Amino acid sequence: MTARHARWLLVVLHLPVTVIPVWYTGFGVAGYAGRDLAVAVVFGLVLGGLQLRHSLAASRDTRPRGWAWTLAALIAIVYLPLLLLDWWPNWQAAMFSAGASALMLLRGWVRIGVFAGMTAFAVVAELASDPLDSVVGIVFAVLYGVVAAVPPVIIYLAARLVAVLGELESTRARLAEAAVAQERLRLSRDLHDLFGQSLSAISLKGGLALRLLPDDPDGAREEITGLTGVARDTLRTMRAISRDEHAVSLATEARGAVALLATAGARTTIDVDTAGLSEGAQRIFAWAVREGVTNMLRHSEVRCCSIVVSRQAGSARLEIVNDGVREQPSSDGNGLTGLAARATAMGGSLISGQRDGEFRVVVEIPADSDWGNR
Repeated sequence: MTARHARWLLVVLHLPVTVIPVWYTGFGVAGYAGRDLAVAVVFGLVLGGLQLRHSLAASRDTRPRGWAWTLAALIAIVYLPLLLLDWWPNWQAAMFSAGASALMLLRGWVRIGVFAGMTAFAVVAELASDPLDSVVGIVFAVLYGVVAAVPPVIIYLAARLVAVLGELESTRARLAEAAVAQERLRLSRDLHDLFGQSLSAISLKGGLALRLLPDDPDGAREEITGLTGVARDTLRTMRAISRDEHAVSLATEARGAVALLATAGARTTIDVDTAGLSEGAQRIFAWAVREGVTNMLRHSEVRCCSIVVSRQAGSARLEIVNDGVREQPSSDGNGLTGLAARATAMGGSLISGQRDGEFRVVVEIPADSDWGNR
């Protein structure tokens, strides 16, 4: 059921609550003659309008403007005819609206006290109007008065149902918007992290092929062939990203980093042991290797690089160090920022910075979220 359907059910629920007291007053009920039909119709219209106003406001989890005055007017329309016009018990069903509005508009102990007082009034009035010639008659009168508290509770709960369904729909809409935003962030981050290195590799191989072309056509052809392979891999990666099916591997990224840096003329020292690393830790470290190598090619004249995964007390640690730094990577980019977000999501951290002509990236993941075999 949607909030819209529940709201219509709430409106329909007000029809018998309004019609029954008017009908009983105008045409009589249970041996009591009808009276003042025109006045009862006018009172019924005012009663139904006030109650519907209170209920629709409660369905939005609010109180209408001037609710204290409208509640007082509704209570007057309900109880004054019973006391001054001698409409008991014809107009008795109108008390349902008074109880429902009290539950909707009042708060805390005041609400409980007023509603209990209305129920007690119904019991006392029932006892006063029926001959108390037997215990059964007394019990019946008390139960009849108490049961009169049920319809107001039903109306109140119906209004709360509409409010809860409205909050649920609003929450679902916010969750959907958050999911869309998260998916956009994932696409942006994955595109940056994955394509940054691929495009750097294409640029590197293309430039090398141009340098080799005059003197070493076979070498240039080999680089162009490799460039074509990188382009095809990039196309497959793009399709996988769009379906959220792409998975990175630390071992694969480490091998690719060595090959790519060798193409750039850099010597790489690597010590990457994936034994004991959880899949989550391997993914984080794989992203870090990819981003680190991409930054080297963009911002450094790298000649020497080291990539080391180690275990320390309570944590796993990846450290990437390269020389030949021309400039520090811009903090405005998404690469290191996205990588830091990935590490933080696993309770880890990322530290990066330049010192003595070297650039260092350190990623640490706590052992309790890192090592698969603890």
